[in-house]
Amino acid sequence: MLEALATEDNFDEDAYLRANPDVVDAVRAGGVDSGRAHFAAIGKDERRSLKYPPALIAEAKRRKRERIRPLLRADMPSVETQGCLDFLSPELRAQFDIVDTEAVSSNGYDGHAMALIDEYRDGLILDCGAGKRPVYFDNVVNFEIVDYDTTDVRGVGEVLPFADDSFDAVLSIAVLEHVKDPFQCAREIARVLKPGGRLMCCVPFLQPQHGYPHHYYNMTAQGLRNLFADHLIVGRGQVYDSILPIWSLTWILRSWAEGLLGETRQDFLDLRIGDLLEDPAHYLQQPFVTELSADKNQELASATVIFARKRYGSRD
Repeated sequence: MLEALATEDNFDEDAYLRANPDVVDAVRAGGVDSGRAHFAAIGKDERRSLKYPPALIAEAKRRKRERIRPLLRADMPSVETQGCLDFLSPELRAQFDIVDTEAVSSNGYDGHAMALIDEYRDGLILDCGAGKRPVYFDNVVNFEIVDYDTTDVRGVGEVLPFADDSFDAVLSIAVLEHVKDPFQCAREIARVLKPGGRLMCCVPFLQPQHGYPHHYYNMTAQGLRNLFADHLIVGRGQVYDSILPIWSLTWILRSWAEGLLGETRQDFLDLRIGDLLEDPAHYLQQPFVTELSADKNQELASATVIFARKRYGSRD
């Protein structure tokens, strides 16, 4: 485990400061005596984290690299770094618009993903677009476009560097909305699954624009099914606790409030649900609508529109 919730039982000064750079700044400035003092005063109530050094998983990563070598494609160039096998070539970067980013995607697994990981604890699971995982599992190959501490293999989802029929299961969680060609990525996921292999794939539907650094597609249940229907036996979709509508509602309202300032922000927060159920045209001149920035409007937009024209020639 590389990250954990800080508690009285597991508190570690170095790990606390590593996870909370603002506390480091406060200690240096003399505002607080130590990480322990900060944790006792407010950190516990704020549910602050601990972050352990990557060296803790270095040996586990080495063992996993040896385990997956026989599964790698021989027709793709790669570079082995200290932490991962890197298949993200300049050609793939250019083809799929991959750019470097300082953004960090880091989320834990929900109960459904954990159940799949436990079911195949003696097998091998591909986490396609893993982000930076707070827990490192021996049976999960963390595939990413970013070389995080927990990344095992680096590349793009549209051209997976693994042989056919390599994995017992695949996880793809909040990834396909950021993929330039989700149809190709779906074909690749199906290709690397063993016969009878399992897929858990989750993508946003009613979520604002977000994430690294491109956000191409949100999907309906029918849209997500359509990606995989030609390749896999797709079961009935399910809306479980971690993707219920309340997550979208609170996300949108919180982000909207963060885009407002001063009295307008407070007036927005004081509105009741019933105050927001008129015809939308009724609100177009209200300050909580007119004072949102262009970036915030793009993030929360009801729809997206483009205007385009066809080129006259190759140079136009």
